[in-house]
Amino acid sequence: VKQQGVALERILLTHAHIDHAGGAGELADRLGIPIEGPQAADRFWIEALPEQARMFQFPPTGPFEPARWLNQGDRVQVGDEFMEVRHCPGHTPGHVIFYHPGSQLALVGDVLFRGGIGRTDFPRGDHATLLRSIREQLFSLGDEVAFIPGHGPMSTMGHERRTNPFLQ
Repeated sequence: VKQQGVALERILLTHAHIDHAGGAGELADRLGIPIEGPQAADRFWIEALPEQARMFQFPPTGPFEPARWLNQGDRVQVGDEFMEVRHCPGHTPGHVIFYHPGSQLALVGDVLFRGGIGRTDFPRGDHATLLRSIREQLFSLGDEVAFIPGHGPMSTMGHERRTNPFLQ
């Protein structure tokens, strides 16, 4: 952060798996900034961060308490802009996504990928719920909306609606 000359205002979390939330508590403490998200149904994942780190051979990390749990319809500020929060359970029960209407861009975490969808074989994952979240919360944004997934290349809602083999 210092090398890039970036001033962070907050940490936004889509969900609390180790590859997204690991180290967030330590970073927030070091920089003196709040953590916002995910939705409170992911509390058990935050509490399990030390175990997740050991299991997946990540550096040790501890649990934390977000300054703000996020819910459907909340808004988060990013600089002078605001992003809408949508609750998209399925990959995890407390997964949220962030949508910026002005740029028609969504940050979707591990809900949807180019040509794929999030895993649902972890504790409290649910395949039917994930598909419902994609159809009701993501595709309702419109085909022209681009998204940045938690892993892999960007895509658009329309491209995934038409071509994603997991959604046909």
